[in-house]
Amino acid sequence: MYSKIVILDFPPQSAQRPIVCQLVKKYDLMFNILKARISSKSEGHMVLEISSAGKAAFNEGITYLKEQGARVSTPEHKIYKDEEICTHCGACTAVCPTSALHIKRPEMEVIFDREKCSLCERCLLTCPVRAMGLFSEDLKETV
Repeated sequence: MYSKIVILDFPPQSAQRPIVCQLVKKYDLMFNILKARISSKSEGHMVLEISSAGKAAFNEGITYLKEQGARVSTPEHKIYKDEEICTHCGACTAVCPTSALHIKRPEMEVIFDREKCSLCERCLLTCPVRAMGLFSEDLKETV
């Protein structure tokens, strides 16, 4: 199974069309909407995790999205956990939809698995001591 997080930005005229649904019908791709901001009067923005049986189908789906006017890119930032200020209160684990943040028992230590992180940023808002943060990568990869 091939899976990747992508960011889609749509012009206003494309934001109201069911473009993403066609990924399932035409290309047999699965997607999970991690974040979305769509309006009929402004540009649309979505963060998706797209999964496929193989990379070829994924690439065909990405080509289709681009043909429909979507700008497709990968995340330019990643979430990090500052181990020095984390108090291991577990508040972040309650809001993490992918279990990237979980409590190791019996130590009661908060563990962060970056590979599972969907970049939803809920942990940033929830952490009382701001141990969760963002860092930018040098280059934004275009799919």
